[in-house]
Amino acid sequence: MIRKFIKSVASFPLLLRVSAKSRYLSVLYYLFFSRSFGREQQAVLNGRLKYLESRKGSSHSRYFLRRNIHRLEKGLLMKPRRSVFGLEYISDTVTCYKQVAATTPLNASTRDELQWAHDVLEKYFSVTDLHPIIEEAKFKFSANGSLYIQSSDYSPYKRNLKEPVPVTYDAFCKLALRRRSVRWYLPKPVPRELIDQAIHIARLSPSACNRQPFHFYVFDEPELVQKMATLPMGTAGFSHNFPAIVVIAGQLRAYLDERDRHLIYIDGSLAAMSFMLALETLNLSSCPINWPDIESREQKMAKFLKLDDDERVLMLISIGYPDPEGMVAYSQKRSLNEIRSYNAR
Repeated sequence: MIRKFIKSVASFPLLLRVSAKSRYLSVLYYLFFSRSFGREQQAVLNGRLKYLESRKGSSHSRYFLRRNIHRLEKGLLMKPRRSVFGLEYISDTVTCYKQVAATTPLNASTRDELQWAHDVLEKYFSVTDLHPIIEEAKFKFSANGSLYIQSSDYSPYKRNLKEPVPVTYDAFCKLALRRRSVRWYLPKPVPRELIDQAIHIARLSPSACNRQPFHFYVFDEPELVQKMATLPMGTAGFSHNFPAIVVIAGQLRAYLDERDRHLIYIDGSLAAMSFMLALETLNLSSCPINWPDIESREQKMAKFLKLDDDERVLMLISIGYPDPEGMVAYSQKRSLNEIRSYNAR
């Protein structure tokens, strides 16, 4: 009864109007009348805690390393490039690189990551001027020899702009028009190698400081697909024909500060769009499925995926070979003038 009363009071227009007038009153509103942001707040704190704990451990955070190496990349490509930069973080970056290299099991992914870090650091030390902090970090970096030496170079480079763009605007526009939210699929399994090809494209999407704070949970076993398809809303009546489904989750452990809490949604969405366009090039179709922030569903999803406390579900995507007889929505889009303005003030 008390909960229902509080919920009814929370929807009063006067209370909403008063609470919206200031940040302090807004905080009080969500403290006393609504717990809508409670799970996100807890996830952000757990993410900060995991980030700090990983920095204290013997194997430093790979997210910390990725962020700082990307900061060095940006310094290396500046025009004009400063002769000395990165003094406030270069020592920690080298320490982190050495510890990650010494404690992380090597596979194709980690080897490329560490090769990238090595090459950027090596380039940094080759172009910066003499400075006590840089010289100390350089000595630490060079101690015991280079850990990764390959013929390839993963440091900043100039693109070959003389080569023609491989996809024309018209061709890309046709691809975008072809990609529709498809709800009817053929009863045909989706090869995992095709899903992996699409995820490979997704990982090439831009990401803040190249941290890529997301994970693709893929389900293609019919029983698991059906269980997963019932967790979000808006799938009734057609979820029974999903051959595969993907859950994209963000990992808040990639960030130290609350200011970055929205980046999992931004980076995950960028990757999701690339993923869906890539599927179309492989003759597969998809349907993005909204994930509602409803506590009962959050609990079921967290239990189903065994999510860590800092992981947040961003969205789901169904995948399959489109049924030629199945229709798609026209979904008229807002006009260009409605969604765009130049130099607006």
